[in-house]
Amino acid sequence: MNRSLLFVPGNRSDRFEKACESAADLVCIDLEDAVAPQDKSTARDTVLAFLAGTDHRHVSLRINAADTEFYEQDVKALAGAGLELPYVMLPKVGSLDDIKALDRALPDRTGPLFALIESALGVVNCEEILAHKKVEYALYGAIDYAGDVGCAPGWDNHLYARSRMVAACAAFDVTLFDTPFIDVKDPEGLEAATLKSRDLGIYARAAIHPAQIGPIHKALSPSDAEVSHAKRVLAAYEASEGNVALLDGKLIEAPIIKAARRVLAWAK
Repeated sequence: MNRSLLFVPGNRSDRFEKACESAADLVCIDLEDAVAPQDKSTARDTVLAFLAGTDHRHVSLRINAADTEFYEQDVKALAGAGLELPYVMLPKVGSLDDIKALDRALPDRTGPLFALIESALGVVNCEEILAHKKVEYALYGAIDYAGDVGCAPGWDNHLYARSRMVAACAAFDVTLFDTPFIDVKDPEGLEAATLKSRDLGIYARAAIHPAQIGPIHKALSPSDAEVSHAKRVLAAYEASEGNVALLDGKLIEAPIIKAARRVLAWAK
């Protein structure tokens, strides 16, 4: 299970290998926000060369948004690179058309698509976007969303958008990553915010610094008590042999069994 994704600037090739050797489950080299317009071309060439030569299989890239002048250049270069990647991230996805266009432009071997939804339009269209067969990952971009709708950056102000994304991702079996936590010097705040997202149904998070991976994994790892309870749930269910199962006098229903299996999957 992928719990963490670490962003690294596409114009900082000196950081690529370090990011890949971190504990992050996925690494994303960024050609969008982290790279100034005048550096896009050079960064693109550098990133594609690194991806072609690396043995790391969990690293890929974020291209530029579809409404920018750099998008076509990114897609053309990527389509011609012949790479097999774990994903390709598209930022500022506003509609299903954005996903369909990228899917048509890239060969199948390029990998599944990672939809970054960070606008009001993207949120209201998220069900259609996330239902596309090539979308396997999604990221909620709270900072851009806040700027788009005019809300404050606090966690509670994004409850609706997060909840809608959670439901859509669960419905279409898409792994949802929460937005990066901006303060890299506040691991306690990161862990607390990640726990709130986990309680909502988000079991993965993006990061902007290797030091954030530990707190993310800690927040998303089940406690010993949770693992023990999950094992007891499944043991009681299996012992019931298809009959009504009880644990501590409480009925064990299908959602409880599903949750127990999820906890044991995290534990691995």
